[in-house]
Amino acid sequence: MSHSIQTLEAALHDVLGDKIQHLDAALGELTLTVAPAHYHSVAQTLRDDARLGFEQLIDLCGLDYSQYKDGAHSKFTDAPRFAVVSHLLSITHNWRLRVRTFVVSDDVPVIASVNDIWNSANWFEREAFDLFGIVFEGHLDLRRILTDYGFIGHPFRKDFPTSGHVEMRYDAEQKRVVYQPVTIEPREITPRIIREDNYGGIH
Repeated sequence: MSHSIQTLEAALHDVLGDKIQHLDAALGELTLTVAPAHYHSVAQTLRDDARLGFEQLIDLCGLDYSQYKDGAHSKFTDAPRFAVVSHLLSITHNWRLRVRTFVVSDDVPVIASVNDIWNSANWFEREAFDLFGIVFEGHLDLRRILTDYGFIGHPFRKDFPTSGHVEMRYDAEQKRVVYQPVTIEPREITPRIIREDNYGGIH
């Protein structure tokens, strides 16, 4: 572990104390896991405390841990299905931090928005809402950003069918785009495997 990572780890323990659920070091990076109830306040502290100084949020995404590596996140006892992960950068201290929080409900996953702390979270949170169905409370413009208005479901969820739920096409008679149930029949595409000993004249 590098000196800067050790310094950051010590600063996180000093500043956040018992708000830290887990603090893991791997591959030269720290991952901080916090409870959803502390997510917004911890984010505020990470930005405003001079000992940490994370001025920039450079990425935010959703995660669906269902069927994830046969329960590889089992150290989080009874962990919910969905999580939000943010990647932060401190220009002042030249260090990075990954922040993870598990979202409380699997049925209607809701977590506080951090768009009021880092305005770069705006479109990232909209993307996580669109693709995973995670609702960010306090976001002032939470709507789909990659799929269209008639889209049903959230395509990055592990249980989302590869063919989707609806398909869109232009109807020449109605002179408009229409939505209809998917007409694609599921089929398995398996590459041809040649098992002939003398295939191609090679002996």
